[in-house]
Amino acid sequence: MNIPNNYTILFQGDSITDWYRSRENDNDLGTGYVNFIAAYLNATYPEKRIKFINRGISGNRVVDLLNRWDEDCIALKPDLVSILIGINDCWRRYDRNDPTSVEDFEKNYRKILTQIKERLDAKIVLCEPFVLPYPEDRKQWREDLDPKIQVVRKLSLEFDTLYVPFDGIFASACAKREPAFWAEDGVHPTYAGHALMAKTWLDVVKAIW
Repeated sequence: MNIPNNYTILFQGDSITDWYRSRENDNDLGTGYVNFIAAYLNATYPEKRIKFINRGISGNRVVDLLNRWDEDCIALKPDLVSILIGINDCWRRYDRNDPTSVEDFEKNYRKILTQIKERLDAKIVLCEPFVLPYPEDRKQWREDLDPKIQVVRKLSLEFDTLYVPFDGIFASACAKREPAFWAEDGVHPTYAGHALMAKTWLDVVKAIW
């Protein structure tokens, strides 16, 4: 991969991206897929001095990203922005009776992407939110999440971004091992799940390098 020198990659999202990252030490990227990606690229291309930033925050929905976008994206001036958001926009409907409409999800996500296009010279990677069919009640979530996945696909096409199909990849993986092997609660990946995410992300993003 022909990665430019001193390239800055920003990861944004919710708990799946956050994954126990340090708030005091930017070099501590957590122990999830972001760390796996950074470790691989640093080991393979140490001379490139790639900078990795993790600004995932557990519990965030798309509106939360929008509200902190100036500080946690624009001000950081990344060369590439990777966004994984959406599962909490679905989950809050079922655990708190606080749904996010498809219309609001799309409106706020579009505002985020518009800011990147207008204020940064950065590549964009949109990652598909996902849910696995375990435990049983997660199957009901498809009615809420699937339309939001379609929004992310639509916006990826509209804004000409790279697209990482995590939901589809995990569905395929569940044909090889049971869903709990990949995500014990259907949402938060196991280390095998995070490794699969990192591999999938790298397979997609290497196209631009």
